[in-house]
Amino acid sequence: FCREVVGPKVVSVAVTPNGYADAVFQDRFVMPEEHQMPFTDFLDIVEKKVTSPNIFYVQKQCSNLTEEFPELVCDVQPDIPWMSEALGKKPDAVNFWLGESAAVTSLHKDHYENLYCVVSGEKYFLLHPPSDRPFIPYELYQPATYHVSEDGSFEIVDEKTAEKVPWIPLDPLNPDLELYPEYAQAKPLQCTVKAGEMLYLPSLWFHHVQQSHGCIA
Repeated sequence: FCREVVGPKVVSVAVTPNGYADAVFQDRFVMPEEHQMPFTDFLDIVEKKVTSPNIFYVQKQCSNLTEEFPELVCDVQPDIPWMSEALGKKPDAVNFWLGESAAVTSLHKDHYENLYCVVSGEKYFLLHPPSDRPFIPYELYQPATYHVSEDGSFEIVDEKTAEKVPWIPLDPLNPDLELYPEYAQAKPLQCTVKAGEMLYLPSLWFHHVQQSHGCIA
């Protein structure tokens, strides 16, 4: 369906060598390369029609559903009425997510009330309430960006003028409790959000997200 409706239109795709966009790597806070590519080429990679050593993820969070994929807007509600009523406003952004199972969202929190709707596939959330904040480590990191070289290898380029970014170095799926012993006191919740289901993710709740391959949300 997406292939027919969006077609070869050029869209923004996050590209990384390891599936971790916006995450701590080699003592840097590393952001993905923002790649402009035809949507059909992206789908060929996700559907394994074309092999690539890199990991691709449509994940731009600037209301990319309405800005980059307006062709899909008529197939979803513009807002969730009960949430708009509860918050007294319409959504600030409506985002479209589609990617590979290797694309992982590192543990972080947002200053937004989020409703996360899965259209197809599954999302796997690991959640911490704000009360776990004392047990979750933060450090300041030099921001940097992945850049794909001509030969296809990646280099990490520092954003020299940017201020350091506070981020969580810990992997909640495999926490280093020798390095971060306080995390043993945290109480993560885990849930699977399946196609047709919606997760209310309150502001300031920490979340780490994985997905089934080709999940649309």
